[in-house]
This record gives sequence, C-alpha cells and structure tokens, in this order.
Amino acid sequence: MSDPLDESFVCLGVVIGAIGVKGEVRIKTFTETPEGLVDYGTLTTRPGGQTVDIMSIRVVKDGVGVFFDGIADRDAAAALKGTELGVIRDALGATEEEDTFFHVDLIGLAVRDQSGTTLGTVTQVHDFGGGDVLEIKLGGQEKTELVPFQTETVPEVNIEAGYLVLRETQWLETGKDRKGEGE
Repeated sequence: MSDPLDESFVCLGVVIGAIGVKGEVRIKTFTETPEGLVDYGTLTTRPGGQTVDIMSIRVVKDGVGVFFDGIADRDAAAALKGTELGVIRDALGATEEEDTFFHVDLIGLAVRDQSGTTLGTVTQVHDFGGGDVLEIKLGGQEKTELVPFQTETVPEVNIEAGYLVLRETQWLETGKDRKGEGE
C-alpha cells in the first residue's frame, strides 16, 4: 500500500539525530535558510503522517537543533532519526516569482522539444550544489537523462498545462539521431 503523502508531501528537512538528553533533535534542512524551517508552522512527518510543532530552533553544525512539543527526552528524540519533516503541497500556495518553481510541481511534467514532440517525463529534481538538475525518463526507455534546469536549456515551463520545453535535445538518447533537427 502506498503512502498517501507520496504525491503531495514537500520535504523541508530530515531528522539526523538527537542532541543532548532533553529531547532536542538535529535536522538537516532543505529550506532557503536553515532556521526558515520554523516559517512553515506545524509540520507533518513521513512516514507516519503525524504533526509536530516546533517549540524552539537554533542553528547548529550540519543543520538546526529543534525542540518539538511533546518530545522531552533523548530516547524520544533518537526515535525520530530518519523521519522526514514537511508540509502538504497545497499549504505552500503559489511561488512569488514568475520563474521560481517547487520541485514537487516539476515532477511528472511532460518534456517536449521545441516542435511540441513529447520526449519523456520529469521523474526527479536534484540539487547537487551547482544548481537544479532535472532527471528525465525518456519515452520507451528504462534509463534516465540528467538535464540542467536553466533558462538556456528549459525556456518554457507550463505547470498548469503539465509540460516543459527543452531547447537543446540533440544530446538526449531518444533512440534516434536528433542532431540537426530544427536547424
């Protein structure tokens, strides 16, 4: 049975361990600033789908130290190790900037070339430190391709219509030689 949170859960951080003996947890955050985790209010856990409220937060090595309401000792804090913390996508609303997207909104988009031909689907969005990278599963193939998510490579993203456009596709292994198309 699949987790109902799989499609709508936006992971904002993950518990990586306990700090001290009073119930504080160390969290690796995926927010713009580490302490920005508190800006999202009540968080949902995965697995489990429980809700947790942050009582206090401080920046520590490798993330933030957080005290949650109801977690009062090291054993309870240690039991949360590996737990993802996030919100349901609908709670985030729209992005404020036109060319800013939530990763969860990009996953599942159809990938088209500039002529409108569907090439595949976005399966993941990665950030390896040098900018976002789209992982694309090409139609009819098991393997995936990695594409930098930049305006030069992806000139159009239409979340509402469910697709994005790749400007340069000749380097994708689509099963046919695409080099020279559109020239």
